[in-house]
Amino acid sequence: MKIRAASDVGGTFTDLVYCELNDQTGAIESIQTEKAHTTPPDFEKGVLSTLKKADISFAEMIFFAHGSTVVINALTERKGVKTGLIMTRGFRDILEIARGNRPDFFNLRYEKPEAFIPRYLRREITERLDYKGQVIENLTLKELSPILEDFKKEGVEAIAVCLLHSYANPDHEQELVGKIKSLWPDVAIVASHQVSREWREYERSNTAALCAYVQPIAEKYLSNMEDALHNNGFDGSFYVMRSNGGIDTVKSVKEIPITVVESGPASGVLGAEALGKLLGIENIIAFDIGGTTAKCSLIDQGRVSVTSQYMIEKTPLSSGYPIMTPVVDIVEIGNGGGSVAWLDDHGKMHVGPQSAGALPGPVAYGKGGIEPTTTDANLMLNRINPNYFIGGEIQADMEKVRSAFEKLGDPVNLGPQEAARGVIRIANHNMANALKLVSINRGYDPRDFTLVAFGGGGAMHATALAKDLNIPKVVVPAHSAVFSALGMLLSDLRRDYIRTSPMPLDILQAAAIGKTISEMEDEALASFAEEGFSNDDIYFERFLDMRYEGQEHSMRVPIASSKIAEKNVDLLHRDFGNAYEREYTYRLDSDVEIVSFHLAAYAQIEKPELSPIAEDKDVANAIKEKRDVDFDESGVAEAVIYDRDKLGAGAEIQGPAVIEESGSTTVIFPDQSATVDRFGNLHIAI
Repeated sequence: MKIRAASDVGGTFTDLVYCELNDQTGAIESIQTEKAHTTPPDFEKGVLSTLKKADISFAEMIFFAHGSTVVINALTERKGVKTGLIMTRGFRDILEIARGNRPDFFNLRYEKPEAFIPRYLRREITERLDYKGQVIENLTLKELSPILEDFKKEGVEAIAVCLLHSYANPDHEQELVGKIKSLWPDVAIVASHQVSREWREYERSNTAALCAYVQPIAEKYLSNMEDALHNNGFDGSFYVMRSNGGIDTVKSVKEIPITVVESGPASGVLGAEALGKLLGIENIIAFDIGGTTAKCSLIDQGRVSVTSQYMIEKTPLSSGYPIMTPVVDIVEIGNGGGSVAWLDDHGKMHVGPQSAGALPGPVAYGKGGIEPTTTDANLMLNRINPNYFIGGEIQADMEKVRSAFEKLGDPVNLGPQEAARGVIRIANHNMANALKLVSINRGYDPRDFTLVAFGGGGAMHATALAKDLNIPKVVVPAHSAVFSALGMLLSDLRRDYIRTSPMPLDILQAAAIGKTISEMEDEALASFAEEGFSNDDIYFERFLDMRYEGQEHSMRVPIASSKIAEKNVDLLHRDFGNAYEREYTYRLDSDVEIVSFHLAAYAQIEKPELSPIAEDKDVANAIKEKRDVDFDESGVAEAVIYDRDKLGAGAEIQGPAVIEESGSTTVIFPDQSATVDRFGNLHIAI
């Protein structure tokens, strides 16, 4: 028997999905799941815990994919290594200069975020390229030795290199990195051209700096994970989920770990895309609620949106830090199952962004939590069964939950039930705003989309949110609580190649456009060939970042082929105009220019095929009980409680109802109905 497995490390839980494959057909014979508490800082312990709880034979496991928060945690907790930065002479202070954006605009004492690499660890070297990559001043390598000696004295463990205009010509960076390796073989090195070939010096410099800052941490973590797997008998293929929505080899991720800064959330969106293809649904809003956050992303015409303008720690009061690496375009807010409800000094109720995390967790865990959370509120409203909490692993401490809501509600004259209802309303309001950010705010009508809800809390809130936003249908996937991990099993390898090369969009440039894309395709084919993939395994998605002449920022527009004929240029003008008008409601008569070329290169790997479940339209055997459930504005109603594992294909359910499974609960309001498709997914009509 062959086993394929995937693990997703979240802020509260570590999820495992594994499937047994038929030796002859390769089809899935069963999908199993496990959960364990996340174990910071030794995250690999939580992963191994799930594998051992599942009693998996490591020797039979042929494929293991992993999504981790180790990089984003190292950044937000400032637990990277001491890092030096070498830059072109005259650009030492670029990390402080940054951008002029001031979110806290009227604060005259506003201070920019402190650079990850302090000034005394940033050094300059003589060299200069122009914006076309042509050499103005040669690289002066004799200046390097004193810099490295100083770094050694300061205890530097990693070095970032970012030279001016190296996106256009990386020769100087490559020469400098080669010399550093010869003089100091043990130090970790990251050069900006390895991470990004886009322009914008501050963003490239910061990305290279952050990548070097976490590189030794990520390498150690992934090496520990490799060793732990191999010591238990694993000899299969080990992949890591990248932020761009594809998996990649451990070797590649160790070299450029910043590419996994948002690996976990990305896999859920890719799972939603794969599910959409299976079900024939092209327009999807993927919605993931975990223990700490709620995340959403829009899939338009079957295509996941990827951006290289990613920010961490950006708030209404701070400009944050840019990371110029392809990331699935996700809006994330601090509202998850463990988000804490609290009152401010004026008696106004809030939910999040603070989270109870895995320890102490919600009050219902009975592990010392005293502040009520969203999960506790759902227990108070009887939406979650206290006797089947976390699949029956924990008996919810409802006495402490009620006491916590009494304490929350007393200062504002609310009883515990009303306070819990208020927490759910505020949480839903926050989540609805996030859904609007990826849809309405970008020119999309939610009524044209299906909401695919997953994560431990996705199905709990999705039906109420869809009702508020007039989204006509919610799909709750099979194994929804661990759907992000399942998405890794359904993903191909993906690597992104982005190259800034400004040129006007006109027929005279058709050949140059095609040539640039073809060169990038050749680079991708060569990269995958080094790891044993043939050209037949590779497929591409191609994009152009374009803007009206004179503008600052660009829009990404897909193109079908690298072969650009003169007639295609008019089509590109049309596609750009349509995309621009959808986003901004108008278009201009100005000339259009190309800023950057973007190639997404995929290597196909063997993926399991989801097997249909048995048909059974009789839902009587799936009924567990009936209980009163608080449906907020729809009132308290007696709801039928179903065991999801016993629902067959073709089953139909009329609300009010609650469908329970080990890691999640689906709430169906009185005026809603649900059906089960042949793969076990719930389709809820709003």
